[in-house]
Amino acid sequence: MERLIELIQKSQSILLSTHRQCDGDGLGAELALYFALKKINKDVRIINVDETPRKYRFLSPDFHITYFSEKPDLQAQADLCLIFDTNDERLLEPLYSKVLKPHCRHIAFIDHHPVLKQGPQPTRDSFIDVQSASTGEIAYRIIRALGIELDTDIAKALYTSITFDTQLYRYIRGSANSHRIAAELLDYPIDVTLIHRHLFGHQTVQKFAFLAKALGQIEYFCDGQLAILKLRDADLFHYNLEPDESRDVIDMVMNIETLEAAALFREDAPGEYKVSLRSKGQIEVVSVAEQLGGGGHVHAAGAFVRRPYNEVKDLVVRELSKKLSVAGT
Repeated sequence: MERLIELIQKSQSILLSTHRQCDGDGLGAELALYFALKKINKDVRIINVDETPRKYRFLSPDFHITYFSEKPDLQAQADLCLIFDTNDERLLEPLYSKVLKPHCRHIAFIDHHPVLKQGPQPTRDSFIDVQSASTGEIAYRIIRALGIELDTDIAKALYTSITFDTQLYRYIRGSANSHRIAAELLDYPIDVTLIHRHLFGHQTVQKFAFLAKALGQIEYFCDGQLAILKLRDADLFHYNLEPDESRDVIDMVMNIETLEAAALFREDAPGEYKVSLRSKGQIEVVSVAEQLGGGGHVHAAGAFVRRPYNEVKDLVVRELSKKLSVAGT
């Protein structure tokens, strides 16, 4: 991390960003660094690929973030760009190739996901720590290493990041670090009840109507150990839901007692799908995601694909069935 800290210290103009269809981890991490770098008089801006999902309005993102669709005006090169919660440049397109790469002298990915075995490699200035349970934890360490004092805005953003990606501290990588950092953040006057409600309890009547239809269409394989679910773009539109509002559906499915693995295919456009994979125990899913051009963690991975649905579904069912057979579950 020393190289990254030195690079930040030497840079005056800094851009921040995260992957498309941002989530609480990437958004919270970039906002925390935004507030922190402002405190040491850096010229800092956030430019994201697309608009922030409405569940994060409690962070007032539109006051601090410029979106690619707004055609950001960059008259001069930035010294540094920090990209949070991914190490795959493809997840920032077209922002990466049209704005960040041509306008930034240095680019550093700050992430806790494993580097892809196949695909673009992170820049040499990047910092990847797969032992961290969230990118927010890395952002906290960066802020501390820079000697910047925390405040309420920083604490709120970091708490959002860590709480979201650990799913209320259920997935902490066997470390106490998430809890230790959260305990420190709670020394600041942040409304954790509000944060928890927006992240995990902000459901609408339309969302439940959507779930009632979607969950009834689950397909089961391998004697009920594998579940497959397709979410149609037309249904999201019918119930006036954002794509982000389907993010938790696969985790609901994984609560089914017999399941060892699940795959969710969310249709974003005709022939375009966001594939989300989850598993338990000995079953890993990241290798399946990599076959689809994606990546992630051992038990939680995903990919964006442009292929016929049945083709992708058959591949996923085949590969996950093999893993279940080998594991003998």
